[in-house]
Amino acid sequence: MTNFFLSAFVSFVGFFILVPLILGLARVLGLYAVVQERHCHVYVLFGKVIAILDEPGLYFLFGRLGWRALIINWLGQCHIIDMRLDQEYLRSQPVNSEEGAPMGIGIWYEMYISDPVAFLFKNTDPRGSLRANVSNSTVRCLSNLPLADMLVNRHSMSQTVRLEVSPKSHEWGYKLGSVYIRKVHFRDQGMIRQIESKVVNRLRQVTAAIRQDGTNQVSIIASTAEREAAIEFAKAGAVRPQIVGAVLEEISRDSEVSEAMFEILEIHRIIEGQARITLLPENRMVLADYLAARSESKAPPTLIKT
Repeated sequence: MTNFFLSAFVSFVGFFILVPLILGLARVLGLYAVVQERHCHVYVLFGKVIAILDEPGLYFLFGRLGWRALIINWLGQCHIIDMRLDQEYLRSQPVNSEEGAPMGIGIWYEMYISDPVAFLFKNTDPRGSLRANVSNSTVRCLSNLPLADMLVNRHSMSQTVRLEVSPKSHEWGYKLGSVYIRKVHFRDQGMIRQIESKVVNRLRQVTAAIRQDGTNQVSIIASTAEREAAIEFAKAGAVRPQIVGAVLEEISRDSEVSEAMFEILEIHRIIEGQARITLLPENRMVLADYLAARSESKAPPTLIKT
């Protein structure tokens, strides 16, 4: 067990302490260098570029720099440049349409370093210069365009800006990638409120027209239904006397049935009416009883003899 723990301790010290120290000392002495993916090492000695390592991998500097590898980290410089794709968004670049409307354009673009030496020495702020170049090209190329083209043809505007910027940006070590007009908007708040008011009024007009059209359709349907119902009721009213007359003619052929029917109808109408009915017994003085009943109520009763 003692040998096991001793071996584990020695391995730990060797792999996690000694090996990183030795490799770090070798990098400081300029024996080798490791270039990461999409990175570039530019070695400068006494103001002169002596080597450019732009491919990822492990490099032994003696094979590239010779004896200068021993002093490059002491008397020279090693610039590590990130060459990965980057992107930026410029908000509300001020332009004017052909009609004079103040517009704002938001432009998104990609860029990456294409020439490390030009990026380091030809411009002190290549990223800021590219940003200013894109902004100026946007204002210069997209001003005085028709408002309809500004709001619709974004692809052609993006291509115009890219073709204008690319030649100049490459001189500073930057190369422009994709360019896209992401947003076109009005900058004048008064104009925005006027457009909103017009849109709201137009929506109200359309809504009112739709509501009126619906009302008209309902009125047409209702009037059509009423006309058809009136026609049918008129037909029924015209046919009713004929049907009733035929039935009465058939009933009148039998006198007993006719008398019974009219008596029933008369009793039915009396029952449905609001008059008071006084029943008088048979074999009595009708006038005396009528006067007695009239003294109790002012309404004239209906007399039925039983």
